[in-house]
Amino acid sequence: MNDAMTDTHSESGSELLAAQPLRIVERDGVRYTLLGTAHVSAASVQAVEQAIGSGQYDAVAVELDPQRLQALTNPDALAQLDLIEVIRKNRVALFAANLALAAYQRRLAEQLGIEPGAELKRAVTLAQERGLPVHLIDRDVGLTFRRASQRLGFIGKLKLVAGLGAGLFSSEDVGEDEIEKLKQGDMLESSFGEFASESPALYESIIGERDRYMATRLREERSDSQRNVLAVVGAGHLAGLARYLETDTVAPGPLRQALEAVPKKRNVPWITLTILAVILAGIGVGFWKGGMGMGADMLATWALYTGGLAGLGALLAGSHPLSILTAVVVAPFKPFRLSIPTGAFSALVETRLRRPAYADFLRLRDDAQSLKGWYRNRVTRIVLTFMLTNLGSMLGLWLTGFTVYGKLV
Repeated sequence: MNDAMTDTHSESGSELLAAQPLRIVERDGVRYTLLGTAHVSAASVQAVEQAIGSGQYDAVAVELDPQRLQALTNPDALAQLDLIEVIRKNRVALFAANLALAAYQRRLAEQLGIEPGAELKRAVTLAQERGLPVHLIDRDVGLTFRRASQRLGFIGKLKLVAGLGAGLFSSEDVGEDEIEKLKQGDMLESSFGEFASESPALYESIIGERDRYMATRLREERSDSQRNVLAVVGAGHLAGLARYLETDTVAPGPLRQALEAVPKKRNVPWITLTILAVILAGIGVGFWKGGMGMGADMLATWALYTGGLAGLGALLAGSHPLSILTAVVVAPFKPFRLSIPTGAFSALVETRLRRPAYADFLRLRDDAQSLKGWYRNRVTRIVLTFMLTNLGSMLGLWLTGFTVYGKLV
């Protein structure tokens, strides 16, 4: 393999394109021009237009996956979402994370007057108009979230949720420092706030792995008819992408599969199982030493705390009365169905009784920017029902464990 990599600026004489960071990697008979862009820059859009308009390239690759491309090009994509399937497949948390990202992007668009990722959208449009092949080389955002989550401990996941929530409900303008960082960084990284740079595990999942993934996809899409390929990526990915594209020797097919894999971890909920063991042991001892009265009292405590707090969570979410009742009835049995969240049942009932209208999906990105909007929109209220019911159920189980333990000692 005879590879070469050089830093270069466009020789076309255009100051605009020359001002953009560029890397050229020649590998396996293909000349890859890596154009680094800022996802919130009109100059980047113009640089993309000039590069593709030059007619020098046989194909265009962009830092997008099919889901993100659909979100950029099809405003009605969310309206086609099947919420029931989202709940049944336990993807509500991922859906909420996507809402947080969409809300953050909307804030940027309103503040800066340009849609985040506009240069990527423009690259796809221009390539299609010219009949050029378009390669979507980024990893699915859902895979990135899941792989990142697996690398984080309990505290890390709490920080991740807190970071997303802060970005979701903040009404303040994005600061100049954050905007400048975004121009040199990555949209996903910026949406997590400072936590991304403070967490090596998260940073590796959303930046390092994706650099290698995109390099792998470029190699995988290699074709004898595509000798000059333009790759439009965020400036923060430029160095890593060029390095992996030049040096990686692992076959692209197996490597891509490895970077897409989400190992099924046998997450044994030791804390929940320990609390459950204490509760069951306490109830057993209660029946043995205190008779039917004490045992029944402990069972009632279990039902009261778990069902009551789960129902309170659903109530705080503004759920339908029957959704609240579902949370109250189902929560006491949650320990015997560890893989099925209590909130899934109440959220399904909420979806059936208050099925979101088309207008709810159209307003979703706007409503997701404020707490009031979350309660007003039926889609986000279903998400709230899921999350707050689960929180109440978990707190109820823990409180029951402490109460039973206190009675035993």
